[in-house]
Amino acid sequence: MLSFFKDLLEYPFLVNAVLAAVLAAVAAGLTGSLVVVRRSTYLAGAVSHSVLAGLGLARLLQRRFGVQWLTPMGGAALVAVAVALLLARLTARGRHRSDTVLSAVWTGGMALGVSFVAATPGYQDDLMSYLFGSILLVSGSDLLWMAALNAVIIAAMLLCYNRFLAIAFDEGLARLRGVNTALYETVYHLLAALTVVLLVRVTGIVLAVALLTLPAAAAGLLARRLDHMMVLAAAIGIAVGVGGLAVSYTPGLPPGATIVELALAVYLLAALVGRRFARG
Repeated sequence: MLSFFKDLLEYPFLVNAVLAAVLAAVAAGLTGSLVVVRRSTYLAGAVSHSVLAGLGLARLLQRRFGVQWLTPMGGAALVAVAVALLLARLTARGRHRSDTVLSAVWTGGMALGVSFVAATPGYQDDLMSYLFGSILLVSGSDLLWMAALNAVIIAAMLLCYNRFLAIAFDEGLARLRGVNTALYETVYHLLAALTVVLLVRVTGIVLAVALLTLPAAAAGLLARRLDHMMVLAAAIGIAVGVGGLAVSYTPGLPPGATIVELALAVYLLAALVGRRFARG
């Protein structure tokens, strides 16, 4: 671990990795707390797996048709937003079974992504990194993307916090009091989708849901207010993100997997502490 902090002063790619971990943790702390409170983890899972279609489509357009303006991260963001709008529309007020819709989006997005990757000329090593994370390869342009998405998420959370709080705990009562629940449901889906895009760059598609939910779940065991839960979840996310980078650096372990393992350890510790306090 000491070698990581020593090299951090010398190598820009490590600085980029730490900044990416911090940006992802802040977004995950805010949105993940809502996801945990609302028990909609499968929403994040469906979005995270469907973004493979955006990643694959962007690379296909670049390699086969010379469309250079659409980067993989851009493709992921566009597909995530489209999926979020689709899910919000189909699941509004129970129009369709949410589990069926989520399963269709989850599997359909992965299938499209695999097809796009197969149709793309050349070896897709960079797309494979999106499956399992490549935080050490985060570039300056990736950080700009992440910072922009983070700004949108924070601004939306500040503006809509009271409405999100009301809908999370009693959607029917919020509707009776004049809250446009359909609008805020759509915003919530969009925030979850954008957060998943951030996390995919850090831990990959496979592990993004874990980083979204584990710090928030741990914070939920220790906090009694949603705003406190969000702040604590972001702090836990930053700690496990930077800690995972440090722990994995010297032995050459996968950073994304190590970050998630630390997040799991913190969650289990919080569960034990919370149970002890409850007994006391």
